[in-house]
Amino acid sequence: MFGTGDRLERQGRAVWASAILEGFDDFVPLEAQATEIRLFELGIIPGLLQVPNYAAAITAGAVRRGAITEQQAEERLSLLAKRRASLERTPPPMVFVVLDESCVRRPVGGPQVMAEQLDRLLAFAESPSTVFQVAPYDLGERRAFDLPVTLLTLPDRAHIAYAESSQQGRLERDMRFVQPHLTAYHQLQAEACSQVDSVALIKQLRRGTP
Repeated sequence: MFGTGDRLERQGRAVWASAILEGFDDFVPLEAQATEIRLFELGIIPGLLQVPNYAAAITAGAVRRGAITEQQAEERLSLLAKRRASLERTPPPMVFVVLDESCVRRPVGGPQVMAEQLDRLLAFAESPSTVFQVAPYDLGERRAFDLPVTLLTLPDRAHIAYAESSQQGRLERDMRFVQPHLTAYHQLQAEACSQVDSVALIKQLRRGTP
């Protein structure tokens, strides 16, 4: 929907120049006020669900590759912390998450970090204001998106889509373009594993970590 090509090697995708891609500075305050958030991610756990050690491992990898500076890494981690804190507001937003299976199977930061991250996903799935699903590998060509996407519902019921490539973010407000993405997201949810089966997968993976 947002482009072509499977991008499982995305460990530094969202390490924005000075922490922010084009369009993302407009997206963050909208995310903080959204009543509903719908996420689809490939390759890595999305920032809103990352534990600090997982986020630090991702950023450290980008610093080692020379993709960002230490200062930019600190900016990114600070921004992620603020975004995660926005989920704790009252009332909390309803958050729907579909993760490609690559997100939960890809090791980041070592076994201890992955154990902590998988525990975070299990806790997330238990919340009454969340829905958690995994899109399995065998979904194949039926997977609705080839790039990460976030869909927001604002208090006035307006809908916004935000998607990223490796170098650019795009914020879309025009419902002529947002509506097809909402439709595709609902189709993805129907094709993905149920929350019960998704949680069972995470527990199975968790048993393989310390």
